[in-house]
Amino acid sequence: MTTLEQKIAIGQQFHEALTTQNWLLLETLLTDDATWTLPGSNEASGSGMIDGRDAILDQCRLIVSYDVNFDLKHVLVSRDNLALQLHNTAVNGTRRLDEHLATVCVLRGDKIAAIETFLSDVPGMNAFFSKD
Repeated sequence: MTTLEQKIAIGQQFHEALTTQNWLLLETLLTDDATWTLPGSNEASGSGMIDGRDAILDQCRLIVSYDVNFDLKHVLVSRDNLALQLHNTAVNGTRRLDEHLATVCVLRGDKIAAIETFLSDVPGMNAFFSKD
């Protein structure tokens, strides 16, 4: 079982990997078969279910390419898993992102096996990450 301190460290490293674009670090945090579920219908959410470590890394690169500020509020822990409480903001021309979210990470040992993201404003995310 992963200790409290290990779960907090995994959450902090996940955030660090996103904010510094340290894809090697992010790769070490994910299982090969990790999945990520995102709500919405936009470039950031992709098909809604992202399968596999490489696909997750590609999706993170895409999201970061929009110059999103990932403001970490808290790393939350349960007995077995962790969640990141974030406030994501960005400006792209006339589009603005101002999203509160929770990213829940299901652990398998000391690695992230599944991610599920909960959003405060799915229509706002759809508009910001629109392909148009």
